Amino acid sequence: MKILKSKKFYKKILFVIIGIYIISIFINQQKTLDSYKNNQEYYAKQIQEQTEYKESLLAKKDNLNSPEYIEEIAREKLDMYLPNEKIYIDQDK
Repeated sequence: MKILKSKKFYKKILFVIIGIYIISIFINQQKTLDSYKNNQEYYAKQIQEQTEYKESLLAKKDNLNSPEYIEEIAREKLDMYLPNEKIYIDQDK
């Protein structure tokens, strides 16, 4: 009788240990899945930002040979101006 009770007791302890082990595995997997989801959101945002940047560069590329763009670059970066053009400099800056 006592032997049967001890076997049942050991079986119950074994089931409890296996249950705890399975629960701990599920918890660890959930943490891993959450971190993957956060990474996915971060990389999706990065892809969106880079796509917008790419589109702006393509628009700039299409506009490179236009007279307006050439004039803008000449004024801003090279300090070139049209002949007989009056230039006013703001002294407050």
